[in-house]
Amino acid sequence: MRTKNQFFAALAFVLLLTSTFSFAQDDKRPMYLSVTTMYWNADNDMSMDDWKAGEKEYMDKVTSKNEYIMWGGYFTHLLTPNSNEVVYGQSYPNWEAMEKAAARSAELEKAAWPDKVVREAFLKKMNSAYSDFHRDEIYATIPGVKALNGELPDGAILYIRENKRAYPDSSPEGEFSGFMKRTLENVINKNDYIKGYYPSQHNWGSDRRDFIQAFYLNSLGDLDKMFTKNTELMKAAFTEDEAKAMGKYFKGHGDYIYSVIKL
Repeated sequence: MRTKNQFFAALAFVLLLTSTFSFAQDDKRPMYLSVTTMYWNADNDMSMDDWKAGEKEYMDKVTSKNEYIMWGGYFTHLLTPNSNEVVYGQSYPNWEAMEKAAARSAELEKAAWPDKVVREAFLKKMNSAYSDFHRDEIYATIPGVKALNGELPDGAILYIRENKRAYPDSSPEGEFSGFMKRTLENVINKNDYIKGYYPSQHNWGSDRRDFIQAFYLNSLGDLDKMFTKNTELMKAAFTEDEAKAMGKYFKGHGDYIYSVIKL
């Protein structure tokens, strides 16, 4: 079984979205998103084309046929702290499906490569692209999706904003969710540079404060344009007092940019 699936079997992982499968609309969104952050093996001599071909073969023969997996996709470092990062994400309709996904993938592997020697050689070759260490996290999706519509072009990026939530003692009931709903309606949905938007929150991982916002853009050049347009739309949608009130729910954030890998 693939290295990235070992965690799913043991757990019985973020992020994030398009390329091979498409996320459903918000009313049929996946409930859980798993994210495995892997790292290139410096001693591996596999070319990028060979890696993509191998992962596409696995995706076509296994992941896309796994009824417990709604979506799966790869992302590679563009502007992140570690240039060796390779991020793999999968989404699931419920927790039960996440528990069953690994076992089903193992069955599909045997069907795709019936010869044990051939199967193990293929999986060993593909796993050799990554170092032994990897990091796993699980996020619960939340309402407020702007679904991707169609394929992203070559050069498309995934911008991840990893917010750290704050929990103020005095906050009106429903205020935060209200702010998020208004932001979706008046900012994200009206910003044409944002091709897809998927929010999620910590479910299992290193920091329960994590509130993740995933944005899909056609190119790196659209990132600054998105920020400029967001600022314009925020000023039109929120008063200064409301913007200040929204700020009390956060304690800073980190920014990560990945290339969307089209297999």
